[in-house]
Amino acid sequence: MSTKDAIALLAGAVVVVSLVGTARTPAATAASPLGNATGTLPGLAPIISDADRASARALIKRLRTRGLGSNAGYERTRYGENWADTATGVPYARNGCRTRDDLLARDGRNVEYRSGSRCEVVAMTLEDPYTGKIIRWRKNHADEVQVDHVVPLNYGWRMGARGWPMSKRVDFANDPLNLLPVYGAANEEKDASGPSGWLPPQRRVRCAYVTRFAQVAVKYGVPVTPADKRAMLAQCR
Repeated sequence: MSTKDAIALLAGAVVVVSLVGTARTPAATAASPLGNATGTLPGLAPIISDADRASARALIKRLRTRGLGSNAGYERTRYGENWADTATGVPYARNGCRTRDDLLARDGRNVEYRSGSRCEVVAMTLEDPYTGKIIRWRKNHADEVQVDHVVPLNYGWRMGARGWPMSKRVDFANDPLNLLPVYGAANEEKDASGPSGWLPPQRRVRCAYVTRFAQVAVKYGVPVTPADKRAMLAQCR
């Protein structure tokens, strides 16, 4: 065998080993919101093609608009206990795991669980959809990854959720369609803003983000402000 052939063979062997290693710990592949109506697929893949952007605009155009209502009476407890497995009408409901852990397991890769538990995530790697940052997360630094409500709970309250039955509010707060594990600092910066007040720093996912926002709003009958609707349409031109 020639030296050139030996190098080629060795290079091929290295590629094979690399692929096998990857297969043992597959990464969570981000899904486009247009193909993820249940919210059970991970992440937030960019919406790129003209056809998909047109589909996103068509969805956003369905949204009703109204002014932002009063914040009076809002408390987190109006949506049930934080991350408790008490929802009834959404994926992962009553599966014995806290909602936050369900979402970390959905979107993380190299996920590790507490010894003896099939639920409690104690370590993982996350590619934050909002910033693109790779976060090697461990539970002793829990707030570095936070689970964002795409349509914030406070926003929902001000746009009509105060009049919903409690069961609908609990579903809204625990629906995987409305939940994304993200870099904690980005989530805190967003706070309760709609799309006219905050968009992901990573521009490539902005159309996908507002599409996800629209999916949740349509599912739960949440109107958006006129400014938010304009901002959403602008991201998917």
